Amino acid sequence: MNNICKLLCALMALFFMPIIAMAQDLSGSVKGIVSDSLSSKPAEYITLAIKKDGNVVKTVLTTQNGGFTFAEIPFGKYTLTATATGYTPKVVPFELTAEKNSFDAGNILLADQVNALADVAVVAIRPIIKQEVDRISYDIQADPESKVLTALDMMRKVPLLSLDADDNIKLKGSDNYRILINGKPSAMLDRNPKDVLRGMPASSIQKIEVITTPPAKYDSEGLSGIINIITNKKIDNGYNGSINLRHQFPVGGPNGSANIAYKQGKFGITAYGGTGKYAAPETEIVTSRSTTGVNPSELLNIGKRKSNNIFRYGGADLSFELDTLNLFTAGINPYNGLYDATNNQTFSLRTPSQLSSYHLLGRNRFDWDGLELSLNYQHGFKSNKDRLLTFSFKSNSGSNPQKNELIFTERQNYTDPNYLQQNDSRQKEQTMQLDYVHPVNKLNIEGGIKAILRDNSSNFEYQTFNSQNGQYVTDPTRTNMFNNKQNIIAAYNTYAYSLTNVVFKAGVRIEETFVKADFISNSSNVNTDYFNIIPSFSINRKFANQSNVNFGFTQRIQRPGIYNMNPFVDRSTPNFESTGNPDLKAVLANNFELTYSKFKKGSVNVGLSYNFANNTIQNVSVYNPVTGITRTSFANIGRDKSLTTNLNINYPLTAKWNVSVSGNIGYTWLEGTINGVVTQNEGIKGYGYINTGYKFEKQWKANASFSYNAPYVTLQGKSGEYVFMSFSGSKEIIKDKLTVSAGIYNPFSKYRLYESFTEGPNFRQQYKGQNYNRSFTLGLNWKFGGLKDEIKKNKRSITNDDVKGGSTTGK
Repeated sequence: MNNICKLLCALMALFFMPIIAMAQDLSGSVKGIVSDSLSSKPAEYITLAIKKDGNVVKTVLTTQNGGFTFAEIPFGKYTLTATATGYTPKVVPFELTAEKNSFDAGNILLADQVNALADVAVVAIRPIIKQEVDRISYDIQADPESKVLTALDMMRKVPLLSLDADDNIKLKGSDNYRILINGKPSAMLDRNPKDVLRGMPASSIQKIEVITTPPAKYDSEGLSGIINIITNKKIDNGYNGSINLRHQFPVGGPNGSANIAYKQGKFGITAYGGTGKYAAPETEIVTSRSTTGVNPSELLNIGKRKSNNIFRYGGADLSFELDTLNLFTAGINPYNGLYDATNNQTFSLRTPSQLSSYHLLGRNRFDWDGLELSLNYQHGFKSNKDRLLTFSFKSNSGSNPQKNELIFTERQNYTDPNYLQQNDSRQKEQTMQLDYVHPVNKLNIEGGIKAILRDNSSNFEYQTFNSQNGQYVTDPTRTNMFNNKQNIIAAYNTYAYSLTNVVFKAGVRIEETFVKADFISNSSNVNTDYFNIIPSFSINRKFANQSNVNFGFTQRIQRPGIYNMNPFVDRSTPNFESTGNPDLKAVLANNFELTYSKFKKGSVNVGLSYNFANNTIQNVSVYNPVTGITRTSFANIGRDKSLTTNLNINYPLTAKWNVSVSGNIGYTWLEGTINGVVTQNEGIKGYGYINTGYKFEKQWKANASFSYNAPYVTLQGKSGEYVFMSFSGSKEIIKDKLTVSAGIYNPFSKYRLYESFTEGPNFRQQYKGQNYNRSFTLGLNWKFGGLKDEIKKNKRSITNDDVKGGSTTGK
């Protein structure tokens, strides 16, 4: 085996040595100095980029004396661009040949920008963080770890985002948010986004936006804000593409994705797809519960579980430019997957009068599949290229079948039969939207109308095993059919006004919602409708020292989704049940945001936010002493308040060494009435994250990170704290074409413990679950093709971000 490895290394060396030697013989150098045009002082940490045919070849930062140097630039014609926040970009063309293999750009003078502030970018090796008037964006492609991390892993690095011990995403410590992909909702992410994002390579993402003050054009859902994952990139004449392969072990598995773009004349197409698995080997789980009252009890459940998650997704976006004013685009996105888990557990329930126990073999399976179709038409105007009229249509259909099978053995004082649960859940949605953008000098006006028609259904069945005939028999008292229709009519109007140093953005959204829920089996129904006016306002003030202040206010709605309203009772764990609540109402929240940002040598973002809401949707657990069951559901009982401060620092110690620190700390107050009893909880929440990266010679890169998550406070309990650590590295084998990467996560701890407790007037229960902590990854990224002219895409499209996601399960 060693001889084979040596032979392969020798062959690779023989293959690459001539290429490297040729590159060294046919390359030159570029140097110069950058200065401020007013003060004539050298400008440090200015980004210099060499471009060829519009594509970036190499970037560096100026040193403290304003100097910069590029080495090993292949012969050819290029442009040298100097950019920095607060300055007008400077472009210098040049050419390197065998006769003239060096270019001295001399003293490049940068002048202050005089145009209105649109956004503020970090001056780093490549700008990573951008502060806009209503959002913060994180440039994934500027982060070296994008070659090795998944989209879920990358969430730890984005300002205001964090992951808890069970890899659930938090926005400022809250799970009340909405995730979009390219500004659009994705049905793949509705049920459990972490499973999808865990298999998505970060290298396929361009940037992640955290929209803390969503403007009126967005649907009003997401109490804490919106997470927008941008994957689409520029597509030009010709073709290009990439292939990403990744393997994680012992937890995880192989996954891969690919995309290809082609454009010829007025027609363009982008096709993409991915598949993979996430397998978790057997780990331990412990559930305990103590109850009080007339018949107190002690329940202990000790067992092991293993799971397997498989996902597949794909799609294509088509574009046809009829002429310079009329553009048609269409999209198709099929997806499917499954989650399969096996539990082997031993239960014991002790009361003063008896002890009952049994062994349980539980098999749980969740499937999902769906198809999304979209069609957009955009019309421009000769008088102003930024004046646009867009019509969009979108259709989405999918299903989420679920099956739970429970088999009991080694019974002692336990007589309940084996049982089987099945739930066939389906969703259909159609959306029509009309948007109009009209710029007038420094004022930009947007308006639109929208209609969303949703039809959700759930056909659930409960069957018990008849030991006499060996067949399952349907229990009609636990079987039903549920239909839920939700129609939304909305209109919005937004105004953005730009001055030299100030940008104002304000708008209002009006929404009318009609809900009809039917229980077909017992002929009962729930009908309701509600009307909301949602204002939003934000302002950005720029100062002379490359700093700015943002202030924003908005109201947000949290509509209950089908998973929150579905009355299907999940009985996959004996003594515990979880279900939805079809009587849930929408929640209205008020958010205030104040942020200070400074961008010079590195970047600093400091923010303070306050939000409050009444009648919030809370997970509620109630113990019934008659049945001995703890049932978890949802209810509009919460009164929430939260005060949070956040910090993000991104600092280049040198041109090759960068350090970033981010985190937030806050205090949350929760109150609600459960079965007539006032329940209160409060506590500190927050997380901290530090990352450092270094670029070595010959395209080697290394990164290390550490994060800490404080316990998460709920109305009836709290979860445990969580620590995460990672080390990774990558190497470009072929410049801008082929990259290999590797990483290790949590090397000093094989397992991490996810712990939470929930309590009520007559019970206290605790859950402890082991998750694999230590893992290794190997990755390969290959880019191919060449492009010239950009494919055009609609600047407006449908974005349905108005419903609460998540499942009805919980303990």
